[in-house]
Amino acid sequence: MKKLSESFIWFKKTGGLLSFSGMLPLFMLAHFGHHLVNSLPLPLLPMIRQDFNLDYTQSGLLISAFSLSYGLSQFPAGWLADRVGPRILLVIGISGVAMAGLLVGLSQSYSILLVCLVAMGITGGGYHPAAPPLISAAVEPKNRGRAMGLHMLGGSIPFFLAPLIAVALTSLWGWRGAFIVLAVPTILLGGVLYVVLGRRLKSRAVEYAASGSTGRVEGAARNNFHQLAPFIIISTFAHAVTFCMTAFIPLFLVDRFGLGKEAAAAFLSIFYSAGLWASLLGGILSDRLGSVPVVLTVCFITGPVIYLLNFMPAALGVGCILFVLGICNYIRTPVAETYLVSRTTEKNRSTVLGIYYFSNIEGGGVLTPVMGFLIDRYGFYTSFSIAGTTVLVLFLICWVWLRSSNK
Repeated sequence: MKKLSESFIWFKKTGGLLSFSGMLPLFMLAHFGHHLVNSLPLPLLPMIRQDFNLDYTQSGLLISAFSLSYGLSQFPAGWLADRVGPRILLVIGISGVAMAGLLVGLSQSYSILLVCLVAMGITGGGYHPAAPPLISAAVEPKNRGRAMGLHMLGGSIPFFLAPLIAVALTSLWGWRGAFIVLAVPTILLGGVLYVVLGRRLKSRAVEYAASGSTGRVEGAARNNFHQLAPFIIISTFAHAVTFCMTAFIPLFLVDRFGLGKEAAAAFLSIFYSAGLWASLLGGILSDRLGSVPVVLTVCFITGPVIYLLNFMPAALGVGCILFVLGICNYIRTPVAETYLVSRTTEKNRSTVLGIYYFSNIEGGGVLTPVMGFLIDRYGFYTSFSIAGTTVLVLFLICWVWLRSSNK
């Protein structure tokens, strides 16, 4: 009982309750709205594939239509956020994505569906580069990791719920109905947040300016390019490979183990369930141990875990692999955001985050059809082996690079 009491006191003193103060709850709600509709394509992919009679490569291109445009828009959106402010970009990232999702639900051909998913990606590109700098300005540096973790929690909930909600809605109105039903209230949510955030951002503008970067941080940012580069490379590549692997897990479960399409789609909730707690754990570990050791550890684990997919005898084993990959993914993301915010100046934080998310998402968009091609040509075993080995080799290269840059 004494240890439990001491742990609670430590948690409170170190910022454990910061999620219920300031603007962070609004950003958690905004992150939820941003991902509510764009989290649907993956779990609904088996239904879409059947409806349009797609092969693996075409299925991969469908996911890439969103992820490539989403990734490409990150950098210009980050640049724009540093110059015109974040509020409009945040709201477009919510209501704009939902409007594109509504059009996805109304599409009647494969080509129109691709165009609508591209529009969804373009409208969503401004959210992630704009939100972390505002969040970091609202909390003390020692609590920055926890704040990023809690913000990530808001965006993780839709991915956890999407496979479950999508399956339920699809059983009633088909996969198109799932997009339409979730898009309409999300459009309205964006409008409400536009008004509320406008008032709160105006009242906090002086505080954000007062908590900006100092000359010391600017010097650190200039002197740590050789640390930022390998950090971004291994973090974004591990994320990209995890993304493209996850995209094919429902199809893997259907074709390898004979699961029904609905059950295979629901399996993705196992991966996304880690976001309900692992992102906060990553933030706490980042605040206590540092960002670099945490990111390197989860990136090292990612490669061998992907390779282990080859040896799972049943769908339950695949579920265990998904859970571990989800933990690695949701620990890595807020820790990477914390590191980049702490190593960049206030005037270019959104731009640097835009570059990070461009690499993060664009990598997944490029690798997904490549993975589809490999599966079509060589099968799952060889494709999983190549993916896991590549992550491990790149980890070793970036680890050596980081060690040499610290000398």
